[in-house]
Amino acid sequence: MPQPSRRARLLLTAFLLFLLAAFLTLGTWQVQRLFWKLDLIERVEGRIHAEPAPAPGRAEWPAVSREKDEYRRVTATGLFRHDKSALVQAVTERGAGFWVVTPLVLADGSAVLVNRGFVPSDRSSPAARAAGEIAAGPVMVTGLLRISEPGGAFLRSNDPANDRWFSRDVAAIAAAKGLGVVAPYFIDADATPNPGGLPVGGLTVVAFRNSHLVYALTWYGLAAMSAAAAWHVHRRRLA
Repeated sequence: MPQPSRRARLLLTAFLLFLLAAFLTLGTWQVQRLFWKLDLIERVEGRIHAEPAPAPGRAEWPAVSREKDEYRRVTATGLFRHDKSALVQAVTERGAGFWVVTPLVLADGSAVLVNRGFVPSDRSSPAARAAGEIAAGPVMVTGLLRISEPGGAFLRSNDPANDRWFSRDVAAIAAAKGLGVVAPYFIDADATPNPGGLPVGGLTVVAFRNSHLVYALTWYGLAAMSAAAAWHVHRRRLA
């Protein structure tokens, strides 16, 4: 069987060294992402367990961001507009049903959407959970600040015209319900019981996928294989 030419072995060695450099770069990038993710998880854990603070006011809205504000514990006081509620499809530990997203009108006339919690499909109509439609004066809501979820869910787009919602898209819900000035975030209400037991709050799932270490080890493993192959080709060239 004819042996590869010197030029072919040089080209193969160069290609393997290129792969080595590429895999080392990808592995290092994943290590950086790992430390970024661990820092994010630590910061979010701190926000979740901190004492609640007033939700960002109108002057602060432009500065609200996912990186520094999501999952902050906040409070807001106002009047619920149950007639402007939206039902957003949900799947939770309690099964399938809906999130009840209701505008809370603040003292300055603006509003913030509040995800009051989960209701099962057979209790989604206001009549089926009438006790929970709090209407007797101002209420204070405590919960987690969440960033808007525009567009819809996987393979399912929101349908404002037919009042069908698959994600908590603040701007779209506000426009469909004619709410006027609305905060660019929503609040996931905590587990404080509502009259009649519905909606059920406090079901926010805070979980971050963190596979960066596995990816880093994979890339570094491929780098080691590339280095070994390049060394083998180099030794054969010298033989």
